[in-house]
Amino acid sequence: MFLYCKKMVSLQKFLKEYNMEYTAIIEKTEDGWYIAHCVEIPNAHTQGETVEEVKENLKEAIELILECEREIAMRKAAKNKVFFSKIAVL
Repeated sequence: MFLYCKKMVSLQKFLKEYNMEYTAIIEKTEDGWYIAHCVEIPNAHTQGETVEEVKENLKEAIELILECEREIAMRKAAKNKVFFSKIAVL
């Protein structure tokens, strides 16, 4: 089913509805910090003092990147009548 989007849905609602999960690569640095990046989201990189902190920071980075990308897509959609659809990838 295709939908013409005229308004933005909150990122939290979008993520909850689609139940998205991503792969995090976490490494411990020589100075004891942790660095992480997301395999599926380019430019989603972060750091933290603990594994829990780096995971939370990476989640926030992913949310911000997706929010920005969605805003860009919605602006283009408003101008060009772009249609959106759900797809499943296994």
